[in-house]
Amino acid sequence: MQICSVCSEQTPKYRCPSCNIRYCSLGCYKKHKDTCLPIEKPASPNPESKDAAGSAEPWSVDDLLHEDDIIDKVPLQRLQLLGQSAELRDLLCNPHLRRLLCSVDDAESKEDAIMAAMQEPLFVEFADQCLKVVENEGSALTFND
Repeated sequence: MQICSVCSEQTPKYRCPSCNIRYCSLGCYKKHKDTCLPIEKPASPNPESKDAAGSAEPWSVDDLLHEDDIIDKVPLQRLQLLGQSAELRDLLCNPHLRRLLCSVDDAESKEDAIMAAMQEPLFVEFADQCLKVVENEGSALTFND
């Protein structure tokens, strides 16, 4: 079982998008962000040249996940619970949050946009609420295999 890379006390719930360390809370994230050393990503081939050549192959979410990211994959049943959350519905009534979500969705670099949005307490509250729903804190949901 993993432990938080910042406090070394709790089970980590989050992963830093810049350096991939795992942390357990907003407090640990705030401590970490001051010393974060982003991992340089290898230059990816230009996707426009692939499309222009017509050689683009279909991809899936699994293609985007690295082996250590598999633990972060959320089952569809849990994702569907997001639509049933009254707390999330209340948060989404806020026009500022909706603008933040649209800016992340429209951004060329989703990672940079999320990092910027995470500076907004409202966005952090929304992200925390999403995690509470999908991690199913305080309730016993089971899935039949």
